[in-house]
Amino acid sequence: MQLTFYGAARTVTGSQHLIEVNGQRILLDCGLYQGRRADAYERNQHLPFDAASVDVMVLSHAHIDHSGNIPNLVKSGFRGEIVTTFATRDLCATMLLDSGHIQERDVEYLNKRRKRRGEPPVEPIYTQQDALDSLDYFTDQSYHRPRKIAKGVTLTLLDAGHMLGSAIVVLDIEDEDAHRDIRLVFSGDLGRSGIPIIRDPETVESADVLIMESTYGNRLHPPYPDANKELERIINETYKRDGKVIMPAFAVGRTQQIVYTLNLLASQGDIPRMPIFVDSPLAIDATAVFRLHPECYDAETRDFVLDSGQDPFVFSGLTYTRHVEESKKLNFLREPAIIISASGMAETGRILHHLKNNIEDPKNTILITGWQAENTLGRKLVDHQPVVRIFGEEYHSNAHIEVLNGFSGHADRDELLDWVNVIKDKPHRTFLVHGEEESALSLANDLKQQFTMRVDVPQWKQRFEVLP
Repeated sequence: MQLTFYGAARTVTGSQHLIEVNGQRILLDCGLYQGRRADAYERNQHLPFDAASVDVMVLSHAHIDHSGNIPNLVKSGFRGEIVTTFATRDLCATMLLDSGHIQERDVEYLNKRRKRRGEPPVEPIYTQQDALDSLDYFTDQSYHRPRKIAKGVTLTLLDAGHMLGSAIVVLDIEDEDAHRDIRLVFSGDLGRSGIPIIRDPETVESADVLIMESTYGNRLHPPYPDANKELERIINETYKRDGKVIMPAFAVGRTQQIVYTLNLLASQGDIPRMPIFVDSPLAIDATAVFRLHPECYDAETRDFVLDSGQDPFVFSGLTYTRHVEESKKLNFLREPAIIISASGMAETGRILHHLKNNIEDPKNTILITGWQAENTLGRKLVDHQPVVRIFGEEYHSNAHIEVLNGFSGHADRDELLDWVNVIKDKPHRTFLVHGEEESALSLANDLKQQFTMRVDVPQWKQRFEVLP
């Protein structure tokens, strides 16, 4: 069996891992790489493997850094099945179309500049039509229902507790070359215990080969109740300054999590009644998908829905703004308000307009609630750069910048180690992915010391012969 790591290798984005066994090629995830725009365009446009030679793909969850290049995969010749959970398929139907729209819009803007410079136009990585075409290849699979997906390969999906529909991928492989059975486990993105709406991550009893994320492999999160208290503090302090709270938030998962928490805080009287806006068509569509999949809710959220009879994503003072005209009206708000808008790393979308209009006012707060990749605007805000560029113009970062990692959907260092600790039959080979180099190497060292495991941190495009 051979493994090649074509993405999320010593970085957090662009998850793509290729397994070759029994003459079959199985792709785990096909995400978009995010970073410097020119580098990202080149890397995403040209897949580093022959798409037509891939027999089947397994998708761990719908976040764009895991699913976002599927339309390009199909456009490039892939004709196999894309196996994932029901909720992930439904989320991708919305998210990939939105991503295709962004590709088209970004290239349209870029080509205007290229035309002025006398340069030839470029093509989008994929279009909305490409995204639509790719949905024909999705196949749904329930949690805990084993299914043969390739010669000698059986797939089981477990709940990863990271977002709605997220999955741990378990592949039970009858390796013909090694003349033995191998269990390969891909963690996908592992969630945290106790975060709202979704269930806690499940565990596995055994693994021969483990591919595991390491996003927060060298950091610890505060307990989730502390995050609620911090959110309460930030909102109240901003309200007293007569300011606005601007939240770049991932449209899928993080937005719903924050809305649910604001619902609880407002109903308990912990924050003042003030207008709250979710300004993201994608978030609105994704929230509708959340309503379709109560089977993924945790007990607390199910009880909230059953006891109150309320929609957890609707409450007094909350407004969803879909149309551009509604979004533009938010520019003229003068009273305290909360605006939640995509994208989560502040690279595209309506959040850029809200940042442009609010970042120079010291009464306001920019609240970052998720991981920010290198070279993104969100990362520059987290790093407290005094001047940032938005739409090509420079703006002074005078607003309060707050970072709240307690809402993270990723397990931290100790939670990752606890997850591995529960594995009774420890893996013979472990590969750490989906983490920046410092984080992945730190976690690798901890795993070696605590469990005497053989751990590799692959380089981009690095290939391994796996003989456990």
